[in-house]
Amino acid sequence: MLMPALSGMRTRWITFVGSFVALALGVGLIAATGLALAATFDAPERGPERFAAAPVVVRAADHLRVDTPTGTRTKPLDHPGPVGPRTADRLAALGRTVEDRTFPADVTADPAGVDAKEPRTGPGTKAARTGADSGKSRPGQEAEARVGHPWPVAAAAPYRLTSGRAPAAPGEVVVTTRPGGAPLRTGDRVLVRTPAGNAPRTVVGTVAGRGFEDAVFFTDDEAARISPDIDALVVHADATAVRRALGPDSGMDVLTGHDRRRADPDPDRDARALVSVNALLGTAAGITLFVSAAVVASTFSFAVAQRRREFGLLRTAGATPGQIRRTVCAEAVLVGVLASAAGVWLGAGGAPLLVGRMTEAGLAPPWFALGDASWPLHTAFWTGVFVATAGALVSCHRAGRTAPTEVLREAAVDSRVMPASRWAAAVLVLLAGLGLPAVALAFDPGDLLGRKSYITRPMLLVVGFALLAPVLVRPVGRLLTWLPARLPGATGVLVRENTAAGVRRTAAVAAPVLITVALAATLTGTVATLEEARAAEARTATTADYVVTPGQEGRPLAPAFVERARAVEGAVVSVSRSTAVTVLEEDTALVTSEARAVDPARLAAVSELPVTAGRLSDLDDGAIVVNEEWLTTRVGDRVKVWLGDGRKASLRIAAVLATGTGDNGVYVTRRNAGGAGVDRIDVKVAEGADRRAVAAALHSAGAATGTRVTTRAEWLAANGPGPNDPTRTGLRMILGIALLCTATALANTLVMATSDRGRDLAVLRLAGATVPQVLRLVAAEAVVAVGVGAVLGGLVAAVNLLVVWGALVLLGVMSAVVVPWGTLGLVVAAAALLAAIAAVLPASFALRTRPVELAGARE
Repeated sequence: MLMPALSGMRTRWITFVGSFVALALGVGLIAATGLALAATFDAPERGPERFAAAPVVVRAADHLRVDTPTGTRTKPLDHPGPVGPRTADRLAALGRTVEDRTFPADVTADPAGVDAKEPRTGPGTKAARTGADSGKSRPGQEAEARVGHPWPVAAAAPYRLTSGRAPAAPGEVVVTTRPGGAPLRTGDRVLVRTPAGNAPRTVVGTVAGRGFEDAVFFTDDEAARISPDIDALVVHADATAVRRALGPDSGMDVLTGHDRRRADPDPDRDARALVSVNALLGTAAGITLFVSAAVVASTFSFAVAQRRREFGLLRTAGATPGQIRRTVCAEAVLVGVLASAAGVWLGAGGAPLLVGRMTEAGLAPPWFALGDASWPLHTAFWTGVFVATAGALVSCHRAGRTAPTEVLREAAVDSRVMPASRWAAAVLVLLAGLGLPAVALAFDPGDLLGRKSYITRPMLLVVGFALLAPVLVRPVGRLLTWLPARLPGATGVLVRENTAAGVRRTAAVAAPVLITVALAATLTGTVATLEEARAAEARTATTADYVVTPGQEGRPLAPAFVERARAVEGAVVSVSRSTAVTVLEEDTALVTSEARAVDPARLAAVSELPVTAGRLSDLDDGAIVVNEEWLTTRVGDRVKVWLGDGRKASLRIAAVLATGTGDNGVYVTRRNAGGAGVDRIDVKVAEGADRRAVAAALHSAGAATGTRVTTRAEWLAANGPGPNDPTRTGLRMILGIALLCTATALANTLVMATSDRGRDLAVLRLAGATVPQVLRLVAAEAVVAVGVGAVLGGLVAAVNLLVVWGALVLLGVMSAVVVPWGTLGLVVAAAALLAAIAAVLPASFALRTRPVELAGARE
């Protein structure tokens, strides 16, 4: 079968070039995303940083460990505790120890007008009263976010002085320097903002930064005054002796060797940064595979339909159905091997460009780079061969059923476009595509809002509608051409009749458009709908007039600001903390939920939470507020939880919140916050109070402590997604891949179809049509085919968006469905323009031949 296959490919090279390009592009995209995906499996191997020169580091355990019948389960703790003074005294007997403390220490260079005799800002001081003196830097200057440590622990990194000397007095500091940072030098006067207040300091020394932090070093006594808790302890003793001194149940971790990295700032940042990259690339690879497979299958199916007279001639010459099938399969394998090889070459060259674009767009960390894995190339190659072969299997079967009488067929009307097997497959896929969401709506509507669900769910409906396309083409085509067919002239009528007659051609053009429109509308529409739902929840839940958050993300609010905010006359202040609680579900899995520690008496004044059972006012130190996702949701029942610092507690359920979009978390009191600091304050202006005076007091306190004070509207806007949101950027990348596959499929399908219609075009010319009229007809038919695909894709998207809306309603969120009309318009317009060009160009070349010669041509 190899020689007939090669002969057929040489004769009908246009058909196979289209299939080759479509498959090569798909394999190239799979190879490129696969290579990038392989690089996300392992984060860069980094050694200890802050404690690289420390022999032993002791710190509180940062993981919760719970024994279950199926083994020990672990979860990271939200707020590990400090090293106790007794533990520090016990270990000091083994050898020299160095206490480490870490706290915010933001630096403003050259604080003009700082009064060195007034070193702190707090209640009762002049700065607290005016908010415009020693606690405030000169206009136009920004505080540089840094962290503070005691100087003795600098040797554990190790940091080495590059200029000056070590700090010896409370007003002296040593700072790290780095390229691009503030040009601090020995002798400079700076303003340093710490949890103890703002104070001018003198830089008495500098050390070269090591890349993982920007630090300010204080004397040991000054650091202990600012932050009394010991975060870690460097012990110059044998690790075995340290473990023996602590005992097995001390709650402390003894870190040596590579494990010392666990005491570094954010040791899991590299692995965490790759989680979203992994999800994005995995989604892109999956969608690329799906679109490529659908496009290749559609292309092969259309190619076989075009060759029915050729197969009929072979059958007349004595070829058996099996020989026809083997010939078509051999052609598919040859195209698959050649196209996959070309795709692998394209993917290997395109992967560095993909990684570079992702890092530029902020979708991947700056250090992200390709590894040396080769398995993605092998996987992409064999995937391409498999897709080509599988895409041709159904076509092979239909080709083998071609009767010898097909050689006598002259009509261009498609018949028997929906065999029973295709009907059965379409019905089964549609039942699955509609049934699975229906089951989820009935039992677990929250599952429908997950990314995996709303990305994979449309694919079943897309396949189902694509299988039914030959049946749907005629009615949808007639609907779209109803008005043009009634306009003066024959173009509208011819477009309507040609669309109905060339069902396979129209379906082949509509299929890639259907896929792209369905994915574009579903993905962008679902994301926008969920964003709108979350925004609606936030608008409903937050009734405060002002929302106060730290100036630097991830840091607690300054205690000085909290005290001043509570003292503002006419303000109802609700202070809250971010924490977490962990529960053991069904004795097998530890599940951690985000939580907020609040003052129950103030919570109701600044929020309206969606309570479905119980009362928020019943929340106290022995209670907890949960949401409907928890296994235990009956008010009054007790649940065993582990708090953010690892303490175990049995708490009574005081109230239950609706699940919503997943942002309705858990509420506890300050006692159960697990050592968390204040990171948000909601302020409500009391009835009859002076709103301007309250705002002025808050902004004055915020300016003095580097705290962000925003109105409710400003806070809602700032916490909403922006145009450069990583999720939106990732979706644009995925849709770009789908649109590229669609463009290739449209172009090569229309080139194949138009190149095969030479005799039809000649008949039109002989009937009196001019060349421009024929070209307009061809372009109009292509645009109608794109319109058919857009309508079918829109139906798929409508079903999926209705499912999302239904899930939100069941979860207690009343929000409108957001339809991405702009994105859909761009996708359809681009597809229509490309289709018109891809149809007109080959038609214009064909029309250069005399109509009489074209009309007498034979295949």
